[in-house]
Parts: sequence; structure tokens; C-alpha cells
Amino acid sequence: MPKSSESWLQKWTRPIVVGLALCGALLTGYLTATHFLGANPVCLASSNRAGSGCDLVLNSSYAQIAGLPLTGFGLLGYLTVAGLAAAPMLVNQEDSQQQKSLRQTTAFWLFMATTAMLVFSGYLMYLLAFVIVDANGSAIICPYCLASAATVLTIWLVNLLGNEWEEAGQLLFSGLIVVAIVGVGTLGIFSNQSQLAAESNSYAGRLAHYLDDSGAKMYGAFWCPHCKDQKAMFGTAAKALPYVECDPRGENSQPKLCKAKKITGFPTWEIDGQFYASVQSLDKLADLTGYDGPRQ
Repeated sequence: MPKSSESWLQKWTRPIVVGLALCGALLTGYLTATHFLGANPVCLASSNRAGSGCDLVLNSSYAQIAGLPLTGFGLLGYLTVAGLAAAPMLVNQEDSQQQKSLRQTTAFWLFMATTAMLVFSGYLMYLLAFVIVDANGSAIICPYCLASAATVLTIWLVNLLGNEWEEAGQLLFSGLIVVAIVGVGTLGIFSNQSQLAAESNSYAGRLAHYLDDSGAKMYGAFWCPHCKDQKAMFGTAAKALPYVECDPRGENSQPKLCKAKKITGFPTWEIDGQFYASVQSLDKLADLTGYDGPRQ
């Protein structure tokens, strides 16, 4: 097709896709970096209290796969999209046949890749809207999640509308195959996360996460029977507790911290600079930390 007959979108499709993909890569790269550095990202939600905004989404059981952050996979996806979109622009413009072939091939694989990302992003939006809630059972606004979903959708539309497709039927069929495969895979991947999320959404689970978000600490020792009793109150959510092991023989122990805090008995809770020895009920911990979510 003569260049003069191309629409502005066809002329600028690839630069636009590259720009959007790099923006998505910066976003997911930032969130991935904060994950591995153990830092909290700057959350822009209207409610930015710990445990009530986007930090709750990014730290939820749905935000990781096999211990790796979803944002890391998103980063790889955006970089792949940017590479596919940029490839035809790096080829010698004098070889028009090769240029056309490369444009068609990369446009197809861009469609496949962004369709997969769109399906996965759509499921995450479903979780954000109906499954992941704050301690009060309310929906959470996650600007990062919404921005990434909007970026993926825009890239998909620009690539779809900015290219001429010789066989629309084959494109549709290929897209449906991707939707089916990614859909089934996504449901399979998140089946275990759903169970973990159910545990996190119980009273004990919400309180355990709130204790961690609020900066509370539970000091104990691996051999301490009362510490085991305290953890038993939280059930499977006990792994989310802000637990500090004081015995040097224990796993991930921090005896120097316990000594600095003058911990003499186990368990001991530190909440807002105050120390509370012995086992505490869930309601007592909720009262001490100001937890105002549902208690059932």
C-alpha cells in the first residue's frame, strides 16, 4: 500500500505501541523493584492508610506466583511488546518486501502477546472489583493496577486498528485460542491463591495482615508453647503475623533486636511502642491496634 494512503494511526502505530509499552515497563519495573527491596510503593488511592489501599492489593496472595511478583511478569510482557513493535523500525527501509513481511509478522505476534496480557489483566480487574477487599470489606482502588490495565487495552486496540489484516478469520481464530489457553491457565494458577485469599479474608487473616501493616511485632521463640498457642488462634493466617524469632537457634532469628527491646518473656507483643506480655486474644489485639474491620 502506498504510504500516502496510510492513515495517521497506521503510520504511528509502532511508535505509539513502543511508547506505551515502555511506560508500562517503567510502571511494573518500579513495582517489581519495591517488592524486592522490601519498600512500599507510593500509593495514590484516596485512602492511603496502611492495609486499606493499593499496598493491600500489591501484598495480597494474588500478587505473587510461586513467590515471584506478578509485576515482574508484567515487566517482561511490556518489554516483549516494545521489542516486537520496534523491530520493523530497525530494519533497512530500502528492503520494502522484508519490511512488509516483518511488519505483518510482528503485528500478528503483537496481537497474540497483547491478547494474552489483556485476558490476564481482565481477570486481575475482576479480582480487584469483586474479590480483593480491605479490612472493612470495601472495594480497593489501586491506581497502578488500573493504569496497567488501561495501558494493555490501549496497546491492544492501537495494534488491532493500526494494521491491515489479510486474514481476519485466522486472526480471530488465533485470538480465541489464546483466550482459551490463557483463561484456563490463569484459573489454574489462581486456584491455590483463592484458597489463600479465603484464609486472608477471615477475621484472623485480616487482623494478621493489619498487625503487620500497622508495625506491630510479636516476639517469641520456636520452642515456646504459649507462642504456639498464640499462633494457633490465627490458624493458617499465622504465617502473615509480624513474628520475630528471639532464640539464636531459630529460623531467621533476631536475638540482638529482642535484646535491644528487653524482651524477657514469650510471647511479647509490641504495639505503638508499648509492650504486652503473654497470649492476647484476637479482640484484644484488634482493640490495641485500632483495627476497625469486621470481627467475624
